[in-house]
Amino acid sequence: MTFRFLHAADLHLDSPLRGLETYPDAPVEQIRNATRRALDNLVTLAQEQEVAFVLLAGDIFDQSWRDFHTALFFAQCMGRLREAGIPVYGVSGNHDAANPIGKTLRPPDNVHFFSATKPGSVTLEHCNTVIHGQSYSSRETSEDLAAEYPPAVAGALNIGLLHTSLTGRPGHEPYAPTHPDILGNKGYDYWALGHVHEREVVTRDPWIVFPGTIQGRHIRETGPKGCSLVEVEDGRIRDVVHQDIDVLRWFRGNVECGPCTCDDDVRHAVRAELQAARDAGEGRPVAVRLECTGATQMHAQLHDRQRHFQEEWRTLAAEMGDLWIEQIRLHTRPPEDQSQEVDPESPLGELMQCIAAQELPESCTNELEDLMKQLPKEITEGEEGFNLKDPQQWQRMQDDVRELLLGRLLRQGGPQ
Repeated sequence: MTFRFLHAADLHLDSPLRGLETYPDAPVEQIRNATRRALDNLVTLAQEQEVAFVLLAGDIFDQSWRDFHTALFFAQCMGRLREAGIPVYGVSGNHDAANPIGKTLRPPDNVHFFSATKPGSVTLEHCNTVIHGQSYSSRETSEDLAAEYPPAVAGALNIGLLHTSLTGRPGHEPYAPTHPDILGNKGYDYWALGHVHEREVVTRDPWIVFPGTIQGRHIRETGPKGCSLVEVEDGRIRDVVHQDIDVLRWFRGNVECGPCTCDDDVRHAVRAELQAARDAGEGRPVAVRLECTGATQMHAQLHDRQRHFQEEWRTLAAEMGDLWIEQIRLHTRPPEDQSQEVDPESPLGELMQCIAAQELPESCTNELEDLMKQLPKEITEGEEGFNLKDPQQWQRMQDDVRELLLGRLLRQGGPQ
């Protein structure tokens, strides 16, 4: 007997895409509702592949979601699968458990979410498969849920459905931690995991798979996103193939400015990175972060004329089509033979020393922290978040201020 099923996770339906600035000619309409369109693609793929069932390994919704229209859209998509005779089996993840509206969701009767009370099992007679799973009862689930999953049912294909950090992954909270050995000892054929947004095949015997998120939402989620199409033959997993279903991609472009000596050189280097981003999109819109690096004669001009270069590069991206410059970061430095020592006794030297030694007064810090509590979490959390207590971030801010001032006060010929 041969059949297929789809394994997806971390839909984060209607979660906002972070870090995108609005400016003229930016493709706003093309990226709006990206997570919904990715879910649409998932449903279409399931129909086209005539899968036996679909697995959703948690975080269907986002914890910040408060609009019941999101639930209606999810129900409509599940209804399309119902019309195609495709059942759906899912577990709730940490974001689902933290969302009060998600707990009231009543999906169509082809959708089964496993209980958060204890592990459960569902037997699919038509394909001789048993699916085991357990949902989160609260966001901060620290116990090893997998340890209590039942042993494999003899003579059937056994699948474990679990939202977990496994042994820990960078950038992900350590929820429902467990070890591949614990999963392997259950005797299951396939572990359908969620929570980690990067695709990863942990082991192949048994198959332990993170399909990743179906749609990247910020610059830390670059590259293709989608789900896993699993092929089963005679009761064994024959193959697991990643399927791209995302509608927008994120790309980090490194603009090496070392060889650049004029505006045209920089423009050529930027165009090359934008073309690489466009190629990586494979026909999709791409949000691009440009990071300028290297020791270059253009160092002072890049910092002094940031607005000029920003507008020029955005125009270039618009001309190439379907490219959105998410952010531009300058990490260049002057060439060694042109770097100038600033006299510490000079007014400029004293200014540079003040910047290097600058610390926020406690009263100012407290006031800023009160203001930060009023900001959305997407601004204050994560790698790109603004955190006053992060010494590395504070150092980067000091470096940016220093380079901005030097770019305006110094020219290639020296201090003015």
